[in-house]
Amino acid sequence: MRAVTWQGKRDVRVETVPDPEIEEPTDAVIRVTSSGLCGSDLHVYEVLTPFMTPGDIIGHEPIGVVEETGSEVTGLKTGDRVVVPFQIACGHCWMCAAGLTTQCETTQVADAGMGAALFGYTRLYGGVPGAQAEYLRVPQAQFGPIKVPEGPPDDRYIYLSDVLPTAWQAVQYADIPPGGSVAVLGLGPIGDMCCRVARLQQAEVVIGVDLVTDRLRRAREQGVETYDLRRFDGRKDLVEAIRDRTGGRGPDAVIDAVGTEAHGSPVGRTAQQVSSVLPRAWASRLAEKAGADRLAALLTAIELVRRGGTVSLSGVYGGMASPLPLMTMFDKQIQLRMGQANVRPWVDDILPLLTDEDPLGVDGFASHRLSLDEAPHAYEIFQRKEEEAVKILFQP
Repeated sequence: MRAVTWQGKRDVRVETVPDPEIEEPTDAVIRVTSSGLCGSDLHVYEVLTPFMTPGDIIGHEPIGVVEETGSEVTGLKTGDRVVVPFQIACGHCWMCAAGLTTQCETTQVADAGMGAALFGYTRLYGGVPGAQAEYLRVPQAQFGPIKVPEGPPDDRYIYLSDVLPTAWQAVQYADIPPGGSVAVLGLGPIGDMCCRVARLQQAEVVIGVDLVTDRLRRAREQGVETYDLRRFDGRKDLVEAIRDRTGGRGPDAVIDAVGTEAHGSPVGRTAQQVSSVLPRAWASRLAEKAGADRLAALLTAIELVRRGGTVSLSGVYGGMASPLPLMTMFDKQIQLRMGQANVRPWVDDILPLLTDEDPLGVDGFASHRLSLDEAPHAYEIFQRKEEEAVKILFQP
């Protein structure tokens, strides 16, 4: 089959690799009909390179058709149309029963001290072959795949794999009071969708912050009040402007949808670049300690949120070196919630919204639909924020 493989920093290639096969009785194999390019994929493209191996198949946002199932997979049959969540969870362990599928005790990558295995996302999360491919082996298929109706285009349902549950959980974790306010930092796919979900759930003031013209425009078209970072001299000016808009206190909640791609930390950027050329063992240690600590967005969220408010962190961070302003967080009584989205527990809330009325605008959410062979170009324009690339779908 053809698949997108990681070969080095900013180097992805489409190669012919062996077709996946059933390896465990709880496996399934699907034929991928569409697969998304996620902001998290940029982390393996550039930031988390010490944890990658040349030839790794990447990607984690697939929709497709079941080709084969293992002997212990019930509820699925050949020909079923399914969305596959980005995390791999069993559905029956203590964590899964508690709704924490990203902490699944069956697939936890204990050797790395991490939670549930993920598709196509470094050896820290199991090194499982990813979904930017023609076919995908799906472990724990007795629980993971989400059956969706035939008929509507892939765009209608594909975002159940990651974008929708991640944004939905971020808004739930933000705990916006009725008629309250929320600021969303970063208007990439997750931040954009967070704004849509918050408006759907009747937040009175929804503010989006970014510095990319196309992303700001998309958000404004959805009724979001936008703030262009390029128009402010620094963080304090931005914070003051948004406080003025929210009664002088700041928003009730702030969602950080940026994570480790945040601008504004030359030290962190340098550490990331250095880690990509060091011997693997050294690079891994540097990346764990400092390489991905670019905390500009999170520090802005902490300063911006009103006292007693909530910061909801959906952007992916790594590393442990940069200290948080714990005195400020304690003094302001900030609640901080974070984590990978627990996909399956949110599906029952989201699926009824994926109708012809399309209240979340999923049918037109993708900015690009490209062939798998165009993956190198897709990664380049997405990373550089060129050609109005906000959300790219591959169609093998």
